[in-house]
Amino acid sequence: MKQRTITALLALIVFLPFVIIGGLPFTILIYAIATIGLLELIKMRGIGKYILPNILVIILLWLFLIPSTSSILNHSWFTKFEMIALIILLLLTYTVLVKNKFTFDHVGFILLAAFYVGLGFFYLLETRAGSNALSNILYAFFIIWATDTGAYFFGRAFGKKKLWPTISPNKTVEGALGGIMLAIAVGIVFHLVSPFPHSLLAVIVVTILASIFGQIGDLVESAFKRNYGVKDSGKLLPGHGGILDRFDSLLFVLPLLHLINFI
Repeated sequence: MKQRTITALLALIVFLPFVIIGGLPFTILIYAIATIGLLELIKMRGIGKYILPNILVIILLWLFLIPSTSSILNHSWFTKFEMIALIILLLLTYTVLVKNKFTFDHVGFILLAAFYVGLGFFYLLETRAGSNALSNILYAFFIIWATDTGAYFFGRAFGKKKLWPTISPNKTVEGALGGIMLAIAVGIVFHLVSPFPHSLLAVIVVTILASIFGQIGDLVESAFKRNYGVKDSGKLLPGHGGILDRFDSLLFVLPLLHLINFI
């Protein structure tokens, strides 16, 4: 727990200035973090040795991450969709060139992996480029942290009924409910300090949804690791694991907040 706390504080000290600065430095950081997360998934699947597909899927991820307001693609011969389609065709062609050592299933996996990782980080970039950016990003992180903290302590104190033992044996129903309750408290305080253009009731309802989706994101990542027989997605963050171990909840929470037009 001590190592996890120290790592979390150091990561916050490094990450927060980039959030505040925004612009190109923040974009570069997010591209780097997303790329590492994608490579963690590919390594879990055991297909990291295929260099060309990995390069193509990284390019695909970077295309996903291009903000909707960016003018970069205005100077390109191809649209964003056409470039994505081209990469997919190249990946399928590669399965023939290597005589199915890299298969259609592998192509499907890395395409879904790029979308899974790219979606959350795309909306993180979109959030930073929008209005009330810092407040919205902090809200998302605070709700996730409150959920994790509440689930941990309520689970240790009151946890009896397993939430989903085949996927994450240590999580309990009591812990999940405790995480939601602490998230609600943090959401209310956050709204009082930095008000949203929504009613308090709307903030509470959205906070409950965000807390639930954050826990689903955590369970999805646990299911990946359970399926591929690994303890952590990576070793970049001592006490925490890899990038996906720390951002798994965010990959679900930020798309939710945008899709319901809360931020």
